[in-house]
Amino acid sequence: MFDFLKKAIDKKYAPVDAANEAPEIPISCSLKENLSYLKSKFGGSFDLLIREVKIGGNDAAFIVCDGMCNNLFLSQSVIWPILNSEKISGTPEEQIEIIKTVVITDIEKIQTDNMSKIISALTSGFIVVMIDGSAKVATFGVQGYPMRSIDEPSTEVQERGAREGFVENFKMNASLVRRRLQTPDARIEMIQMGKASSTRVCICYMNDRVDKKILANVKKRLSEAEFDTVFESGYIQPYLDQKGLSFFSGVGVTERPDVFCSKLTEGRIGIFVDGTPFALIVPYLFIEHFHSFDDYANRPYYALFIRLLKIISFFLSVFTPGLYVAVATFSQELLPKTLLFDIISSHAKTPFPILLEAVIIHIIFEVMREAGLRLPKSIGHAASIVGGLVIGEAAVSAGLIAPPMLIVVALTAITSFVVPNLYEPMAVLRLIFIFVGGIMGLYGIGAVCILILFNMCRINPYGIPFMSPFSPFETAAIRDTILRLGWKQLSKRKMKIQDLNGERRGKA
Repeated sequence: MFDFLKKAIDKKYAPVDAANEAPEIPISCSLKENLSYLKSKFGGSFDLLIREVKIGGNDAAFIVCDGMCNNLFLSQSVIWPILNSEKISGTPEEQIEIIKTVVITDIEKIQTDNMSKIISALTSGFIVVMIDGSAKVATFGVQGYPMRSIDEPSTEVQERGAREGFVENFKMNASLVRRRLQTPDARIEMIQMGKASSTRVCICYMNDRVDKKILANVKKRLSEAEFDTVFESGYIQPYLDQKGLSFFSGVGVTERPDVFCSKLTEGRIGIFVDGTPFALIVPYLFIEHFHSFDDYANRPYYALFIRLLKIISFFLSVFTPGLYVAVATFSQELLPKTLLFDIISSHAKTPFPILLEAVIIHIIFEVMREAGLRLPKSIGHAASIVGGLVIGEAAVSAGLIAPPMLIVVALTAITSFVVPNLYEPMAVLRLIFIFVGGIMGLYGIGAVCILILFNMCRINPYGIPFMSPFSPFETAAIRDTILRLGWKQLSKRKMKIQDLNGERRGKA
């Protein structure tokens, strides 16, 4: 059914980059024609600023987008040196070359050969210098648009480690990476994606550690992705992930430069998108969702304890409601008599069956969480308090919800926040197990567990199994999964992600 719908949608709507692409317009030797073209393309936008001047006796123009440039830097480093230089002479094309090579030499430049690239440069914070009679232009980076300063990540809070997180500006993100990996083997390549947005996307990797096949695969997937706009890394994440339906993703997300760089040293590939602080990491393993940067700063025994705590919390969050519904409905003999009597007496006073009660209470919890997340911070806490009072006091007092079910929901809610990266699959799987447990009991839960486990083992977008190093089993990699050895042992041999492809195990 899903394939049928997908084919119907693909047939109805053509790819965004395949429909009536405008031909590239070469730069004209006539200044008036170029200015007329730019004015027509921007359609009278107030932020397109054009200042017509004389350079070397010829008509010329400075063109910028207001708000995208640092005005002081623009005037002192570009406009003033050009207008007051005595070295600019010769034909218009020679004057452009003198401006680029003699007058202004220490500012970022880009090469342009058509009007579409000039428009892209203007909207990226560049100034364009045109001289009448020249088909060449000079473009200089004078970016100065508003941006958020580097701050502590809000989604990955750690006790130890750096207090720096990625920001929306891709150049600042690149500098955070380069500062931690001060080696020429750290490569940062930039591509543009999105027909309308022309968003800069950076591909980061360690040239001496990355698997060239994985790198080529990533570049191919990004080049084949067709977008009109790219405003978040989540836009390109499905193109980097495993094809087919799955609750889990083989693409990691992080907001911390230290985590990002540590993954690059393992042979991973990192991608960050201009305009969002969330970077992507491929390939990514399931066990890594239970790791944090604090694990490598603390003692090994405490790291083991925390990782076990996270894994237990994950299973409690996913299975507790479903198991409770299944046991209370079909397998009451598994419960002690005293506990069974309390559960039966509590639910006898409620008007709903256990299955429906569990579904209602969890949907209400998700509604409260979403409301607290989307509301302004000043009233978000008030919504959570009101929701807690309504469910915790009024619902139980009115006999709509049984106290044991409320305890189950509270336990589920707390444990689901221990592993925030897996909250989305946990929320959906929780409801699935509630329905399966209420309809088919423990046998249904076991069957669905096996299907999900098969699906997780199937995730293998880059030849690195998602369930590595457990399936296939890799002895050397077990040293940093649930158990973490000390740095004296970890530093002896650096594991690379391509070592988990199962090839060495197959040869052995």
